[in-house]
Formats: sequence, C-alpha cells, structure tokens
Amino acid sequence: MMPHEIQQDSWKQLAGTVAAELVEDGMLLGVGTGSTAAYLIYALAQRMQTGLHIAGAVPTSEATAQLASNLGIPLTDLDTHPILDLAIDGADEIDDQLRLIKGGGGALLREKVVASAARRFVIIGDVTKRVTQLGLKMPLPVEVVPFAMTPVFKHLEALGAKVLLRQLAGQVFITDNHNVILDCVFPGGIPDPSGLHARIKRIVGVVETGLFLNMTEQAIIGGPGGVSYLPAKLSKQADIS
Repeated sequence: MMPHEIQQDSWKQLAGTVAAELVEDGMLLGVGTGSTAAYLIYALAQRMQTGLHIAGAVPTSEATAQLASNLGIPLTDLDTHPILDLAIDGADEIDDQLRLIKGGGGALLREKVVASAARRFVIIGDVTKRVTQLGLKMPLPVEVVPFAMTPVFKHLEALGAKVLLRQLAGQVFITDNHNVILDCVFPGGIPDPSGLHARIKRIVGVVETGLFLNMTEQAIIGGPGGVSYLPAKLSKQADIS
C-alpha cells in the first residue's frame, strides 16, 4: 500500500469509528458496503464487546453480511424489520448538498433500499470523496437487468454517457441481485443529478442508479485535521487521533 493510501485508509477508519458512536442500545441498523463501511463494522463490533447491544443489523451486501457475522454482529432483514433506526454507509462522491454517487462496490440497489428504510441515513468517507460537482471523478453506476443490457446501453449513450459494462477479473460483474452494472462517464460531470436520475429511471430495464438524492441527513468526513461534518456541526467537532 502506498503512503497516500495508508493515509487515506486512516481517514476512513476515523470516520467509521466516529460513526459507530451514533449507535445506541436497542437500535436496528442498516450497514453499508465498502472499505469505509468495513471500518464502521469493526468499530461497532468493538463497542459490542464493551457492552453495546443492538436489535439487529441489515447488511447491504453478501460481503458485509459475512464480515458482520464473523465479528458477532447480529443480522436481520427487512422482512423482519422493515423500518430501521439508522443506516450508515460510505460513498464514492459527496457534494455540498449531500447528494451522492454510490455503487463503486456494486451494492447500490441494496444500499438504496436499506437507506430508504431507515429513519436516519448517515454517510461516512474521507476528504477525497468531497466534490464540488458529481461525476467529475467517478463514473455513475447503473444497475440493469441482463436481458435489457444492450438496449439500456444505447439509451445511456444517447444521454451523452460513455458507457462501460463493469467487469471483475476478466468476467462480467454480477451484483448480489443477479444484475449487471453499466458505469457511465458524463463529460463535464453531472450538473443536474435529479434530472439525470429521472431520465435514466425511465429507461425500461434499468433497476436503479447510483445517484442518492435527498436521502442523507449527515456526512462524517475523516481527514488530516480530524473529523468534519456536513452540514457543519455547531458543537465541538470530534477529533480522534
């Protein structure tokens, strides 16, 4: 791991550790997917070892379910508990209006379902995820039914996207929902996220987009100066070294 990656990793850990402090006894949680969410899961497991009790956690991917289960976190599902107290997840990009691009880990559909089921949705990340405009650094993932992949691909190109079918280790990437992901790069970024999301969702065969809009209550951002918050907290900011 390169020095800058080690530093970024420590910022992710910082955000995950602070977010774990939001969890209270008896809560039903939604737990995200990805490297930053993994730090949350480790921190949550540590808190449980020192006396925290939760009613259950709904994982947003098979990978998260395995990690949480291995660490002794009790799992549940949305059939048993359709309303959650709190969902915490990472993001690939976060703008100043708390609009997100998610799905770099391929779990965007379940992540959005879990976030929508939660009374509060909190995002964790490091300072490199902060952007002034979505889509300038990261492609927008779109989850698609395999049967419709080629027509959807052409529709997305017609919207101005450079589209790439996601692959992993030389094979087409298949989501936990048995769908494919089309990664869309929009030259100049995404100036109108809500408009673009609406246009993409109208394409038959599209399951969900990685645009998370009007969902996030707060973002906890780890960086070289400690932890910052979006929106900014009036109280003293947490700073864990």
